[in-house]
Amino acid sequence: MVQGTTSDAGKSLMVAAFCRILARRGIVVAPFKPQNMALNSAVTEDGGEIGRAQALQAQAAGVAAITDFNPILLKPSSDCNAQVIIQGKAISAMQAQQYHDYKKVAMDAVLDSFGRLQQSYDYIIVEGAGSPAEINLREGDIANMGFAEAVDCPVVLVADIDKGGVFAQLVGTLALLSESEQQRIKGFIINKFRGDVSLLQSGLDWLEKRTNKPVLGVIPYIKGLDIAAEDAIETQQNLTEVKFVIVVPVFPRISNHTDFDALRQHPNIQLIYADPYKPLPPADLIILPGSKNVIEDLQHLYQQKWDKQIYRHIRMQGKVLGICGGYQMLGRSINDPQHIEGETTQIDGLDLLPIESQLKQSKTLTQKTSLLNLNGQNLVVSGYEIHHGQSHILKNNAINSALLKSAEFTDGCISQDNQVAGCYLHGLFDSPEAVVLLADWCGINISTNKNEHLRQEAAINQLADEVESHISAQTLINIINGS
Repeated sequence: MVQGTTSDAGKSLMVAAFCRILARRGIVVAPFKPQNMALNSAVTEDGGEIGRAQALQAQAAGVAAITDFNPILLKPSSDCNAQVIIQGKAISAMQAQQYHDYKKVAMDAVLDSFGRLQQSYDYIIVEGAGSPAEINLREGDIANMGFAEAVDCPVVLVADIDKGGVFAQLVGTLALLSESEQQRIKGFIINKFRGDVSLLQSGLDWLEKRTNKPVLGVIPYIKGLDIAAEDAIETQQNLTEVKFVIVVPVFPRISNHTDFDALRQHPNIQLIYADPYKPLPPADLIILPGSKNVIEDLQHLYQQKWDKQIYRHIRMQGKVLGICGGYQMLGRSINDPQHIEGETTQIDGLDLLPIESQLKQSKTLTQKTSLLNLNGQNLVVSGYEIHHGQSHILKNNAINSALLKSAEFTDGCISQDNQVAGCYLHGLFDSPEAVVLLADWCGINISTNKNEHLRQEAAINQLADEVESHISAQTLINIINGS
């Protein structure tokens, strides 16, 4: 198990690296995160929902993503409330105290999933959550040492030296653990080191002497590493010639922002994540992203007067596209009679597409392949849907066409004036050809970029190569085997 001294210490990336390092040696390995809290999720092959980090780790392990890799997923809909997803299926929304009381039931699901993985995989690399030293969360813990103790799992502790205070992080975390938990930690990993490692050696020697535990490796800061992020929105770009400017408004509950990684990676596209509390900058295309709480995020849009800016953008012949929650916002209204996401029952939409949407208890979770129908061209695209809402085109309202078509279904629509479009499909732009077609719809010609899956493969290999050059595969195997 990889635990961290803090959130964002490098747990997810270490697990991905370890999975790829072991998989390269023919070991059948699975990632596992007992409990995750994230708005960026993925749909699995078995029709469930897991954290996007576990989907990436599955790719690193060379296995299909399944719900057992992340049996508990919490998706915050407010500061004190989250949707609870058990083994891929949403069961209810809970307040923090409610979930704390529910943890024993959640732990049963965690151990159930873990048991199944033990039957099918040689090794399991487990990711902790946050820090094991969060005193207020220790009782009933299922995410860190509570799980490790329950299944008798060895632990390595990773700390981010780029944040500063790395020795205090490691020694302090260790000091706040029980004696049995301290013994469970088999060594430390120091992540994101910049500079000459020899200058760190005296500190490493002190740490090992103070704790009687080895430093397994010091991982350098890996420049240019661009792996899909689960929480933080990545803004790094490598532009050569800007031809196409896209603005994505950042809602307070934005979800699945990895939809836009392929756009951000294109050398001809300037992708701007608009500040939640500032006016939208000028653009060729505005994309309204997914949202965990679509009504509250639409209210935020109105509060910032983004609606007026969007209408002006269209009058100036700019294009607008909505994905999932953003698609719902473009319609006539959004209705939540069962209060799936909050207290508001109904809200008027931007009325740019002739659709109405209603949130329902049942959640759509599916992977799909269909034809993207844009600018008179058809292109095969694949992705996934993950939403409570169901949208329908209002009677007696004309549209240009559906945005996505297949033999079994149609999804989304394009406005009659060809200025506005939307659909439910996430991952729409992972196809390089789809990005070119999107630009063409906006009247702009750009080059074809790398395939997003292959780009992620290259990044995973870069990460694994770097980690393995500082922590040997045999060291990992020895820790796992208890030798």
